[in-house]
Amino acid sequence: MTCAEAIQAYALRSIGIGERLLPSAEISVCQQLVLIGSGMIWNVYFAVLALGFGFGFAVLLALAKASPRRILRKPAEWFIFVFRGSPLFIQFFMAYEAFVLLPRVGVEFTLLGVAIEAETRWFARAWLGALIVLWFNTSAYSAEIFYGALRSVPKGDLEAADAFGLTGWKKFRRITFPTTMRLAWPAYTNEAIFLFHSTALVFFSSFPAFQQRGDALYYASYFADRTFNPFIPYPIVAVYFVLFTLLIIWMFSAINTRLNRHLPQDARPRLRYRPQVIR
Repeated sequence: MTCAEAIQAYALRSIGIGERLLPSAEISVCQQLVLIGSGMIWNVYFAVLALGFGFGFAVLLALAKASPRRILRKPAEWFIFVFRGSPLFIQFFMAYEAFVLLPRVGVEFTLLGVAIEAETRWFARAWLGALIVLWFNTSAYSAEIFYGALRSVPKGDLEAADAFGLTGWKKFRRITFPTTMRLAWPAYTNEAIFLFHSTALVFFSSFPAFQQRGDALYYASYFADRTFNPFIPYPIVAVYFVLFTLLIIWMFSAINTRLNRHLPQDARPRLRYRPQVIR
């Protein structure tokens, strides 16, 4: 099979488009590149949706933690503590065990007088169950970042807003929130990179791949078992992750420049990627 044929057959196999059977004989490097790249679609899917949902949820958690009202502050503090205090792999395991029980328990509710039985079997699949775990995990870490930035907003900015008559939502939208994002963005960039790397743990979690449509590590493990040579597929996975990490850094650097567009060019903070050995 040529590289062109491999691309046609396997480029979108991870989402159910193309050849159904995986190569089992005379596996070429090109086939490994294409199939592992196809699996990266799921890694990108997990990262983009978890970050998208997690960003808004993290902002709400940070505001709740900073609230003087105990009824808002305590649930946010406990949520952040639980998901930051436990390993991500254990969270995958516990969530899978809980989601597996949902169909047995049965989720039924009444809406406008109509009895509805909720579909729960997809929660035990990786595309939904693992996404929820990553969403909650990154929300907890991001909320702590935003909370620290929220507490670091200069008092002079807030006093100036009061002097101009800005109060309530207008003060938050025009002063507090933009300043919080500017302060938190470098640390949040590292969180986004770490979350993307964490999508590799989905393969090792209990969530099964649907119809052999797995992520990059799923195909890398398959090729390592078939060829008895792990020194080709796993470095390919590493190269893909490095390339996507560079893309994340570029995108978040552009957003950082946008957030600090009001500052002189030489005074704008520059993002520096600092790999986290221990989280």
